[in-house]
Amino acid sequence: MTRTLLCPFLLLVLVGGAAWGQIPGDQLGVHDLTPAGISPVKGTVSASCLYCHAPHSALAGQPLWNQTLSVNAYSGYGSTTYHQKLIQPAVNTSSKLCLSCHDGTVAPGQTVAFGKMTMSGAMGTGTKFGSDLRNSHPFSMKVPLVDSPEIAPQLFNSSPSTKDPAVKLVKNTVECTTCHDAHSQARDHTVGKFLVRDNTGGQLCLACHDPSRIVNGQPNFLANWPVNIHATATNRTLNQPYVGGYPTVAENACVSCHMPHNAAGQARLLRGADEQACLNCHNGGLGMSPPAPDVFSEFAKGGHPFPSGNYTHDRAETALLNNNRHATCVDCHNPHSSMPATMLGPPPGMRPSQAGAVGISSADGITVLSPALNQFENCLRCHGTSSGKATNAAKYGYLPVRQVTAADPLNLIPEFSPSSSSSHPVMHERSSVLPQPSLRSQMLNLDGTSSARAMGPRILCTDCHNSDDNREFGGAGPNGPHGSKFFHILERRYELGQAPAPGQWMTNLFPNPDLTVNGPYALCGKCHDLDQILANTSFSEHGRHINDGFSCSTCHTAHGMGAQSGNASGERMVNFDVNVVAPNGAAPISYDRYTNSCTLTCHGHPHSPAAAAPGSGLSTRPLKG
Repeated sequence: MTRTLLCPFLLLVLVGGAAWGQIPGDQLGVHDLTPAGISPVKGTVSASCLYCHAPHSALAGQPLWNQTLSVNAYSGYGSTTYHQKLIQPAVNTSSKLCLSCHDGTVAPGQTVAFGKMTMSGAMGTGTKFGSDLRNSHPFSMKVPLVDSPEIAPQLFNSSPSTKDPAVKLVKNTVECTTCHDAHSQARDHTVGKFLVRDNTGGQLCLACHDPSRIVNGQPNFLANWPVNIHATATNRTLNQPYVGGYPTVAENACVSCHMPHNAAGQARLLRGADEQACLNCHNGGLGMSPPAPDVFSEFAKGGHPFPSGNYTHDRAETALLNNNRHATCVDCHNPHSSMPATMLGPPPGMRPSQAGAVGISSADGITVLSPALNQFENCLRCHGTSSGKATNAAKYGYLPVRQVTAADPLNLIPEFSPSSSSSHPVMHERSSVLPQPSLRSQMLNLDGTSSARAMGPRILCTDCHNSDDNREFGGAGPNGPHGSKFFHILERRYELGQAPAPGQWMTNLFPNPDLTVNGPYALCGKCHDLDQILANTSFSEHGRHINDGFSCSTCHTAHGMGAQSGNASGERMVNFDVNVVAPNGAAPISYDRYTNSCTLTCHGHPHSPAAAAPGSGLSTRPLKG
């Protein structure tokens, strides 16, 4: 009898009293839909639990669910590097319960036990996901999961789990409640969001995503994350634009670039498509203090081509970019491995900011190197055997046509190869066969003073192709070939000689030129003492040509001499620009180092071969008509 009377009495107490309020220790936050709650959606019932649960007449099974379930079917996350399969969440699975409000098709307060409650207000757009969940973190995955080198091995055990006991799988898979606890909004005191643990430094993400794992030699793109600049930078973020809510880059960690829900870029859940995710911080804005290097202002000057049309980036694309001409940030940088460029190692090694990026071997132009060890290997993704190369004179400026060239004049591997006749020492050490009296002991800074960089046996691609205000050589801008005010993304001014037709009068002479860092030979003067060249210490007619205003590009190739012919030995990188230089009558264009003489027509003047003792360095050839 007592038991019969107690049940109705207890029900009255539960429905009307504080027992139906917040459970001790819970922090319902915006999930408290009562009139006194902080949610933007409010009902008239003061018992907070009843909006989701009912003691009787609820949906069958745990957890006594009261909110009407959505009948939506969902499209799940997918990408070229994602191998799991979505299983539509079943009734009473935790994800289905969450989506009964958060897919936006059933309004809060549509209860099973009590009918439609009176509600006011509306959910924020960022909390409604719809049925297309391709831009949200995957959930309800088919088990067993498909292995991946960037995922914690515990997830593939017979009894799978994450690396963090606070982050729990549901029936061996990831569900909404793996990351979120609907009863506790503030375990993460900074951003809330009902996380099951504090996500400062990406701790929640790292419960499943493992930077240290190695699987059969497969690349793990998260490698070096603990020392990565995005995991260690103390720059303060103002979250304008929003990049995660935490006060520093390191504390935001993963969510600086990725969005767990409603991501702007579906693949990889980025805050923006491709380089737009990087733009949030690297645009010179006021969203960070101290500001990150303003890379995007460099691109605006004239830099590498962004993806457009059919030329889009995808992380699963081949390292050798055939027929896919683009250059996103992640083609040259691995954002999970990049390190601060405070200590720059000697050439030709990868710069710290490029650590973990892929490359192509210079041995065959095909073999993939993951990661690349040398900077030029990363450049060879596009500038080697790739069939996607193209010239763009309007954007990058005049391109010489060399007297001797390989079948693919844009393939730099033969030009820099150790077997080339001569080249700048990018892929091999500097030759000691011929003296180089003009070579400086130290490279010059942008202002013309000596830099801290000694002239070693090797140089980098970025010693010539670099931002015109880069920090390594005394500027305030970012290092690297992002963009430059000079053509060909060159670090300094370098005028290329041009003529209306081969042999005719040149249109851009620079007589008695300025030999400072502001002059037409500034790039060459970074490594070569132009006073030595003017004094003819390596070629008896250098001074005469320079004072007459000729460009270095008329006679010398900038990269190297990969192909050979009987008329051009390629020594000292002499390979004439046939847009400027023409034959002298029937005689072919040629250069003889032993007599220091040429046979050609240039600037309206025929040059005839000179007779001189081999190795004398003397020339009697007429340079002027």
